[in-house]
Amino acid sequence: MDRAQHALLTDLANLARTLGSPQRLLLLQHAAQGARPVERLAELSGLSVANASQHLQHLKRSSLVVAERKGKQVLYSLAGGPITDVLGALTRLAQHQRSEIRSVISASLTQPDDLEGISLDELLERLRDSSVILLDVRPPEEFAMGHLPGAINVPVEGLEDHLPLLARDREIIAYCRGPHCVLSTSAVDIMRKEGIRARQLNAGFPEWKAAGHTVVTGA
Repeated sequence: MDRAQHALLTDLANLARTLGSPQRLLLLQHAAQGARPVERLAELSGLSVANASQHLQHLKRSSLVVAERKGKQVLYSLAGGPITDVLGALTRLAQHQRSEIRSVISASLTQPDDLEGISLDELLERLRDSSVILLDVRPPEEFAMGHLPGAINVPVEGLEDHLPLLARDREIIAYCRGPHCVLSTSAVDIMRKEGIRARQLNAGFPEWKAAGHTVVTGA
């Protein structure tokens, strides 16, 4: 092994060690939605501020997040590069190696076809002919930070109350935070039980943004 190859593999191993933490993967998922202070990231991830700060420093040293001072706050967001692609690839590998992850995602979805989603490419085609409705099931805070054009925001915890208001003449495509997020899976399950045609986007808002597609901000 030559020196250059050894250096590259060493960097890869160090990156793998940094990602080898569920807490850090969760922090990356939330950081991918937009810039947030450590206190908010800690709250969303169920961590203490001190613990979240330590994990964020590891992620920063590995160039996975960037920190920007805004007034008295330091805001963390996802760094540049194909980070969302890496997270998506890790998820697909885990699903390939452990097919039982399907039951972990949603025990109520018993048919394999129920988990079949829609790709970004297919979604773009369906949006062009206006044959689908986009449903963003993330919290309003994240929706306002950035969402897909034309999407309506109904957080999954309040979806059942909004079912009578949903149009039933088109298929509804639910999306959320990305490959580790199960909000859209739960939303699709709720809608299908009421006879609503629904699928989930295989990707999420970070993947849409990383692909260079138009992003809308505000409520």
